[in-house]
Amino acid sequence: MMVLRILFPLLVALIQSLVIAALTDQQDFDALQSLKKLWENVPPNWEGADPCGNGWDGIECINSRVVSIKLLSINLTGQLSSDIQELSELETLDLSYNKDLTGSLPTTIGNMTKLSNLFLVGCGFSGPIPSSIGSLQELVFLSLNSNRFSGSIPPSIGLLSKLFWLDLADNKLSGTIPVSEGTTTGLDKLVHTKHFHFRKNQLSGEIPSQLFNSDMTLKHLLLENNLLTGNIPSTLGLVQTLEIVRLDKNSLNGSVPPNLNNLTSVLELYLANNKLTGPLPNLTGMNLLYYVDLSNNSFAASYVPAWFLTLEKLTSLIMEDTRIQGPLPVSLFSLIQLQKVVLRNNKINGTLTIGSSYSNRLQLIDLRNNTIDHFRPSTERAGQNVQIILAGNPICVEGGTETETETYCSIPQPTNDSYSTPPENCTPSSCSPDQISSPTCKCAHPYTGIIIFRTPFFSNLRDKSFFASLQKELILTFKFNNLPVDSVSLSNPTNDLDDYPVLNLQVFPSGQNYFNRTGISGIGFVLSNQTFKPYFFIGENYGYLDLATGSSKSSSSGIIIGAAAGGSVLFLLLLTAGIYAFRQKRRAEVAAKKNDPFGSWDPKTNSGGVPQLKGARCFSFEELKKYTNNFSEVNDVGSGGYGKVYRGTLSNGQLVAVKRARQGSRQGGLEFKTEIELLSRVHHKNVVSLVGFCFEQGEQMLVYEYIANGTLKDSLSGRSGIRLDWMRRLRIALGAARGLQYLHDLADPPVIHRDVKSTNILLDERLNAKVADFGLSKLMGEPERGHVTTQVKGTMGYLDPEYYMTQQLTEKSDVYGFGVLLHELLTARSPIEKGKYIVREVKLAMDKTKEMYNLQQILDPIIASSMAARSLEKFVDLALKCVEESGVDRPTMSEVAKGIENIMELAGLNPNAESASTSASYEGEKKGSENPYTNESLFDYSGAYPPSSAHD
Repeated sequence: MMVLRILFPLLVALIQSLVIAALTDQQDFDALQSLKKLWENVPPNWEGADPCGNGWDGIECINSRVVSIKLLSINLTGQLSSDIQELSELETLDLSYNKDLTGSLPTTIGNMTKLSNLFLVGCGFSGPIPSSIGSLQELVFLSLNSNRFSGSIPPSIGLLSKLFWLDLADNKLSGTIPVSEGTTTGLDKLVHTKHFHFRKNQLSGEIPSQLFNSDMTLKHLLLENNLLTGNIPSTLGLVQTLEIVRLDKNSLNGSVPPNLNNLTSVLELYLANNKLTGPLPNLTGMNLLYYVDLSNNSFAASYVPAWFLTLEKLTSLIMEDTRIQGPLPVSLFSLIQLQKVVLRNNKINGTLTIGSSYSNRLQLIDLRNNTIDHFRPSTERAGQNVQIILAGNPICVEGGTETETETYCSIPQPTNDSYSTPPENCTPSSCSPDQISSPTCKCAHPYTGIIIFRTPFFSNLRDKSFFASLQKELILTFKFNNLPVDSVSLSNPTNDLDDYPVLNLQVFPSGQNYFNRTGISGIGFVLSNQTFKPYFFIGENYGYLDLATGSSKSSSSGIIIGAAAGGSVLFLLLLTAGIYAFRQKRRAEVAAKKNDPFGSWDPKTNSGGVPQLKGARCFSFEELKKYTNNFSEVNDVGSGGYGKVYRGTLSNGQLVAVKRARQGSRQGGLEFKTEIELLSRVHHKNVVSLVGFCFEQGEQMLVYEYIANGTLKDSLSGRSGIRLDWMRRLRIALGAARGLQYLHDLADPPVIHRDVKSTNILLDERLNAKVADFGLSKLMGEPERGHVTTQVKGTMGYLDPEYYMTQQLTEKSDVYGFGVLLHELLTARSPIEKGKYIVREVKLAMDKTKEMYNLQQILDPIIASSMAARSLEKFVDLALKCVEESGVDRPTMSEVAKGIENIMELAGLNPNAESASTSASYEGEKKGSENPYTNESLFDYSGAYPPSSAHD
């Protein structure tokens, strides 16, 4: 004790001297500590009082001040503290690809006046973009894409005079594009900004003419997939620096301004899928154009325009349904760069001649549904692999030769072209299950993610030379930035739900078989710091950082041993510090154990093993008690066999639905775990979002986003008071189909819902469909992709008969249930009503020789008089295909979604347009409950069959 009394003051003095000698500014240290408290999974070396001197991972300093934070793809979880404003010298903040960073951006971010690079790509931030961001006068890069930001674009962004890159794509932003008005600034002031990326939001109103002026140096204008209306402003033609213009998939109307061809630097032009009228635009003089898509507009009929032949750089000419007529000149196919010509659904006639001097790169000529009566192939180059499609032309129905009919008159089936970077003159290694053989045949843990191309600038995903070029470009970029990269692999080229080309990317480490945090952040920063790339990257969390942590521990041990040899006094000091640290660690472990939400989860019960979660927030019982006002009756919005559901308001103002199991109920323990695990993995606009859960004090509660307009069943039955017309039902069907398609094709691992029904389709405030209730769902690992044998569970009337007979569950079981759902949308009847099965009733009543298949008596009266007969017939055909007895005869959900899109287009609807602004337009007198959780609660997992074993 005497020794400790002597050493303790020395220890205190030593610690004080270390703090005084620390390199890091105290204000910056306090700010980092505030972030650390709000975040989980921070780097393990974030310890001590000197981030700059001790080299905290992801932190860069100059003269004791923190100037950069780069923490990418390391599974950070939590929110961004308002104390980040204290990092007053911060220049770069990059937290990209941490999907579980949520909440809103603090308004205090506007106080970080030195910030020049703000990258928050692929996170989970939501709420409005704070207007204070306009105070960041040094900002050059602003990338907030692929989050869940809502509200309008802050006009204050127009104050950022140094801004080079503005990317707000793939969010939920709404309202109009802000421009200057009076004393208010707008985006028209961004004359030095090169990139406006606003795709896939909910922006509405007209494109302001004031947005463009001749002083602008804008290169990329990406406004596709929004809700924009009105004319294309003629002022667009003033911005002669433009290289890519994407205005497609909106509702723009009127004539294309004639001065559009002033944009002589444009490489890619997309005006497709709008409501444009007037003459076909004249693109003469736009000599650099290599991709043109003007499809699906209402232009005036015109002969094949002369400007076709002037675009010497043209690779892809896409002009479906543009009312072009007359013969195609043979010289069109001689354009030296030409790869693809798609002129479907026009009135092109005469003889199709491609000659013998057509481009060596030509791959596709798609002229289906025109009036071509003869085809003259090239005899000199008969072996050239050019795909020609003439289905729907007179040549295919009026006596074409057998060879022509067989070769050109059939519609080719889509192929699943696969690609993977081949090994580099070596034999792939046989690696352990958790490692992958690289292109250089080394076993390693790669950093993975997906590359999404902003434009379909390359005509197909089978061009191996393209992949090789991109691979080489990536490797050179990593090497140039001194990153520890050995090789890069590209694989699985496909298109996402919005038809954007997608590639899987694997980056392999050099020197060892894993990356450390510095390497991951460096690679992620290079990929998120996009200056001219035609793609953007969404990275996955890197799950092997603990390997790097182990090596740092060994290094620390060496330091301690060396220090101990320095002298007995120092040894005693360190021993004392060690005892103190040990006690602190024990206290931390005890506290962590108390806070472990699954510390009492008993795997021996029917609830299965401890859940494996990705991002779901764990709420305490006291928190949910507070948010629901002590589970008051006022907030009771529904009940079911499992328990009650309460409306709650979180501290950030978000409305949630809290589903609370009955106290002591053990029913559905496995399903409770399944739903948490599954919903923490899936994120899609047509799948209900899990906010969090509570598992303490004997409680089992799930916290969901609050869905304002109840179940589809409520609206079809009239309980909600919402009137669903034919247009709305088609949009709901498409939304639900896209949600299931996501679960089948894009979720990792894939998911079979297993209980598709109208009570599990919820409608939000805009009547967008969201797939809900995953208590019965099954995850499909790679070995199980064909089917999984499991005890039958589901709901009578929706249950796949093949699954019931064989107990083999496949994605086609969901397709069957969806087919029954389509019958409900047609009839507003329950699947089984008074002993009659709706599918059988439709089949008995229908007569394909009569208009509307003779189904007028069985249709819901609300839609019977408002629908187009042809769209109804196609809808019935699709519904019946989905309920074929054999699963192999049913379409996939991808094919179902595409079928509904075609039906909507047939009915004159834009399948990519947003739903109504609210449900008010469809509401009658409110009836019954105004919430989605009445009667058949989302907690009702019982279905039509007894629960399965814990091993199901």
